[in-house]
Amino acid sequence: MSTITVAGPAEEAATGVSLYRAIWRWHFFAGLLAIPFMLNLAITGSLYLFKDEINGTFFGYRYLVQPSGEALPAARITEIAASAVPGATAKSYKDPLSPERSAVVTVSSDAGATLVFVNPYDGKVLDTVGSTDEFNYVVKRIHSLAYFGDMANRLTEIAGGFAMVLVVTGIYLWWPRRQTGGVVSVRGTPSRRVFWRDLHAVTGAFAGVLIFFLAITGMPWSPYWGANANAWLTEHGLGYPVQLWDDVPKSRKVTEDILPKSGWIIEKAPVPLSDIAAAQSAKPIGLDKAVEIAERLGMAPGFDMTIPSDETGVYTASLYPDDLSDERTIHIDQYSGKPLLDIGFNQYPLLGKAIEWGINVHQGQEWGRFNQLLMLATCLTIVLSCVTAAVMWWKRRPAGCLGVPPLPPKRSVYYGLWVITAIFAIAFPMSGIAILAMIAFDQIVVRFVPPLKRVFA
Repeated sequence: MSTITVAGPAEEAATGVSLYRAIWRWHFFAGLLAIPFMLNLAITGSLYLFKDEINGTFFGYRYLVQPSGEALPAARITEIAASAVPGATAKSYKDPLSPERSAVVTVSSDAGATLVFVNPYDGKVLDTVGSTDEFNYVVKRIHSLAYFGDMANRLTEIAGGFAMVLVVTGIYLWWPRRQTGGVVSVRGTPSRRVFWRDLHAVTGAFAGVLIFFLAITGMPWSPYWGANANAWLTEHGLGYPVQLWDDVPKSRKVTEDILPKSGWIIEKAPVPLSDIAAAQSAKPIGLDKAVEIAERLGMAPGFDMTIPSDETGVYTASLYPDDLSDERTIHIDQYSGKPLLDIGFNQYPLLGKAIEWGINVHQGQEWGRFNQLLMLATCLTIVLSCVTAAVMWWKRRPAGCLGVPPLPPKRSVYYGLWVITAIFAIAFPMSGIAILAMIAFDQIVVRFVPPLKRVFA
C-alpha cells in the first residue's frame, strides 16, 4: 500500500523562503552586472528621444533655414554638396522635411562618408560633418555600445535580457507578503536602508511594464537576437512580404547597405536591379526625375533618395517617419523611371507591424510629445532604480564581502528555476546563456572555493 506524504507548514515555509532567496540572489547578480549598461541606455536614450529638439537648438545653424523663393533642384543641390568635399561623389539626397529645413546630402570620398547640409534656396553650404561624427549618430552608437566594438555591443544585448529578468524577479520580490509598507508607500527617511529599499521596489513595480517594454522593443537592434529574429520572420512569411520580389531581378545588396535609415522589417530585403539592357540604349532619368516620381507616387516630405552607384543600381526613396502610416520604400529603375517595388507599412504582416510600432514607441515617435515624455519618465525611473539599488546594497553590505543574498535552504528549488532559465535562453540566447553561466558559477565554483564563498557571502 503506497503512502502519500503531505508537506507540513514548516516544509512549505522552507520552500517559500528558498524560492524567495533564490530569486533574490538572481535579482542581485543580474542587477550587479546590468546597472552600468542600464544607466548608459537610460541616459543616452533620453537624449535620443529629443534628437529633433537638440538638432534645432544646438545645431540649428545647419538644420534650419529661412524660406526664400523657389528651392533649387535636387540634382543641383547634390552637385554643390559634392563640390564642398574634395574628390567626393554624392550617394544620397534627403528631401527637406519642411520649408524651414535644410537639404542633407551624403557624399563619399577617400575620407569616408560625409553629411553636407545645404540651404535649398541659395545653395549655401551650411556645414559638413563626418557621418559617423554627427551628434545623434554618436549618441545612438554609444547607446548600443557599438561605438566601442562588437563585444561591447553584445554585452548591451545581454543587459537588455537582464533588464527583463530584473523586472520579473523584482515584481516577485515586491509582491505584498503581509507587510504594512513598501508596497505603494515608502517608509523611513533617506538615512535608513528601508527607505531606499521601498523607493526601489515601489518605483520598479509601477514602472516595470514600461521598463520591460523598452527592453524587449530594443532587442530588434541587438546584433544576435535582432539579426536572427529578422531572418526567422522573413523565412516564415512574417517579415517583409518576399513575394513582392519574386519577379524582380535582385542584387546582392540589402536595403540597409544603401539607405541611411530604413524600417527594421525591410533592412535585410534585397535591393532590385535596374534593366541592364536599357543601359546600352537609354540614359539615366537623373535625380530630379526620380524625386519627381517619388513625390508623384505620394511619398511624404523628408524622404531619403539614394543615387545609383553603377549601371544596375536603382534610385531608392525611403521614409521612416514619426507617423508609421507614411513609412514607405520605393525602388525606381534608373532608366525607365518605373517603380520596381513600392512597399509601405500597410503591406507588412501583422507581427511586422507590431514590431515597427514597438520600435516607434521606443523612440518616442508614435504619440508626439506625450510619447517622448512617457519614455523619458521610464528612462528616469531606470536611473532611479539603479541609484537606489546601489545605495540599498551599500547600506546592507557587510565589511569584506559583496553582501550577496544568502543561498536558499533547499537547493532543490533551483530545479524549476533552471527549467525557466533554459526556456528564457531559447527565446533570448545571449542573455540566457549568460544567466546559465552565472548560476553555474554561483552553484559550482563559488560553493566549493572558500575564498570566493567568503567574498560572495
